[in-house]
Amino acid sequence: MPMFEGLGTGGEKTAVVIDLGAAYTKCGFAGESGPRCIIPSEIKKPGITQAIKVVQYNINTEELYGYLKEFIHMLYFRHLLVNPRDRRVVVIESILCPSHFRETLTKVFFKHFEVPSVLFAPCHLMSLLTLGINSAVVLDCGYTEALALPIYEGILILNAWEALPLGGKAIHKELQARLLEECTVDTGTNTGEGLASVMSSLPEETIEDIKVRTCFVSDLQRGEKIQAAKFNIDGKAERPQSPPDVAYPLDGERILHVKGSVRDSVIEMLFEQDNEEKSIATLILDSLLQCPIDTRKHLAENLVIIGGTAMLPGFLHRIMAEIRCLVEKPKYKEVLATKTFKVHTPPAKPNSVAWLGGAIFGALQDILGSRSVSKEYYSQTGRIPDWCCLNNPPLEMMYETTKAPPPLMKRAYSTEK
Repeated sequence: MPMFEGLGTGGEKTAVVIDLGAAYTKCGFAGESGPRCIIPSEIKKPGITQAIKVVQYNINTEELYGYLKEFIHMLYFRHLLVNPRDRRVVVIESILCPSHFRETLTKVFFKHFEVPSVLFAPCHLMSLLTLGINSAVVLDCGYTEALALPIYEGILILNAWEALPLGGKAIHKELQARLLEECTVDTGTNTGEGLASVMSSLPEETIEDIKVRTCFVSDLQRGEKIQAAKFNIDGKAERPQSPPDVAYPLDGERILHVKGSVRDSVIEMLFEQDNEEKSIATLILDSLLQCPIDTRKHLAENLVIIGGTAMLPGFLHRIMAEIRCLVEKPKYKEVLATKTFKVHTPPAKPNSVAWLGGAIFGALQDILGSRSVSKEYYSQTGRIPDWCCLNNPPLEMMYETTKAPPPLMKRAYSTEK
């Protein structure tokens, strides 16, 4: 329960803020400086050993409804310990979230948990609230994808977004393949045995722990040499000296030896350009090129990088070096006037910046009421509108102008209970 809630003046109870990520969910209360819990976005079913991911877009609605209902129930009654009927809900979402997922999630909140209102807020926009700025290019490096989106004067420039399927999931897949192919393991009886001969795969939580504890991002010069040695087109490229190997205990008997060549090179996949000359660093520059020309300089000087993948050691330094190197190439030098790029440091860890922005927004009761959709309005229309900008949406976005507005429209946009 939020601090001093019992001493309040009889106003509304603080809203619940949920950042439902593909890998982890951050959950807490509005007005607080950090989430109460960060838990995996998954549920466990009896009789099934492997946990089921909650954020899935390729399953039928009934199955998704059941997963979300069980997961949200766990959030409310195991971690937050509050009555869902008493509090508004702020959900932090990606702009690429499919409509059927957010509609199913809304149905779970209104039909099953009977919350007073729900607000879907884009994670890129919420990140700016933590810094007190209203214009920036926000790069979200998450679990499934990296997404760059410019925001100017609080308005999302939706036609300028850029995304690549590069994130924690791709790194885990590459890391597991490299571990099985190159690394050895010591068992109780044998030493130096190939990992592939001992086990066919590693649990994802183990792979993630190995990534967090042992892997890092090399600087630009070293990264370019590693990439050149990997492809070695002319046969003359030499790999720089590898860092020390690391002994990682898998359990009480087996010890995995993670090679230094794996530790410093597995993250390079984020910065390797594909056949279309795209990488995680080009997302920001390509996004800037699609913005109006008079906004580019201001946006380039306000970069915000969030997401769990951005917490890797050396990531921020490397991506800024990549941008400064790429901007000198003809593709960008001739059309992008600015060469000055500055990055902000948000007042939270990169993986919880969006949640903190949602907590700040959720604490503004009047604005939260004007942006939220109430249970009464949802029961009348069965629709949940998109968020487009910081300004209040015009009424014609909410219903057809040829028809009379829903009778509870005013109630939907008031702070009354």
